[in-house]
Amino acid sequence: MSLSPEKLDEINLLLQFPSDSIMNGLKIHNDAEQSVRDAAARLHSKGFTDSPDGGYLTDAGIEILNHIKLLNSALK
Repeated sequence: MSLSPEKLDEINLLLQFPSDSIMNGLKIHNDAEQSVRDAAARLHSKGFTDSPDGGYLTDAGIEILNHIKLLNSALK
């Protein structure tokens, strides 16, 4: 099994969310790369963010981000 470019885009976008506070989010602007805007929309449709253009992480988003950070740390 390998990760598709779309999944990698989603992971990379999740890693961009501020981790110092759940009260901080991201705003994906209309001039962002299409792959980033698409990743943001997919994360929203999966319930990981509260807005299709970034927004805040949901509880599920925070949980998946913690898993991604753990994996990222283990692979360093």
